[in-house]
Amino acid sequence: MAEYTTIRSAGVRTAAIDEGLRAHMNKVYSTMSVGMVMTALAAWAISGLAVSTEPTAYMLREGQYLTDLGYALYASPLRWVLMFLPLVMAIGFGAMINRISAAAAQLFFYVFAVAMGVSISWIFMVFTSMSIVQVFLITAVAFAGLSLYGYVTKRDLSAMGTFLMMGVIGLLVAMVVNIFLQSPAMMFAISAIGVLIFAGLTAYDTQNIKATYIAHAAQGDQEWLGKAAIMGALNLYLDFINMFMFLLQLFGNRE
Repeated sequence: MAEYTTIRSAGVRTAAIDEGLRAHMNKVYSTMSVGMVMTALAAWAISGLAVSTEPTAYMLREGQYLTDLGYALYASPLRWVLMFLPLVMAIGFGAMINRISAAAAQLFFYVFAVAMGVSISWIFMVFTSMSIVQVFLITAVAFAGLSLYGYVTKRDLSAMGTFLMMGVIGLLVAMVVNIFLQSPAMMFAISAIGVLIFAGLTAYDTQNIKATYIAHAAQGDQEWLGKAAIMGALNLYLDFINMFMFLLQLFGNRE
């Protein structure tokens, strides 16, 4: 009888964890999706304000001119601030996540998503709208498959984490160097390697989000789990955005 009670209790706990895990993952993906929408809207809105058909001193191409806002965003020293702002915000978010509430963390994430949209708004002036949509759909399908793999696989992907993060650091260094070299061959190599690294991180981060929830669910700290969901959404959001940007560099049709 005692053995039956133990088995029954274990089954109830497992069912509770499974139900809680589904809710947790839904929170992660829904938060990430809202962030993606805010990024897309911010990028589209800013790019619309940055370009005009009215002649100005800043000609982008025949028949298109940068507004004063566009010049400030893409041609003045402010562009360096916008380029690195999302990186600084992401690092800061990781550093302060334990000291803020779940509600504050979610608000910060949405502010970050808008800042990212402003930072990448230049793509609407460089690539055709059709190619942006096509690459976005390709990224979405690839992301869904990779995240599903990370969720269901029994293989431990934790060993990949250190290797992939070292790859991210290497990519950042190479990208900074290429800002000055402006080498198309180097940019192609960076983009190809970047796609592979963030594809791996998508599967790794999904499994890590799942494992983190299972490890802490029994403690019942809903505030902590709420912040963990926001942090997981941020990680997957960054995986998606970076994979999208690198694929766009490889396959996007330029204006």
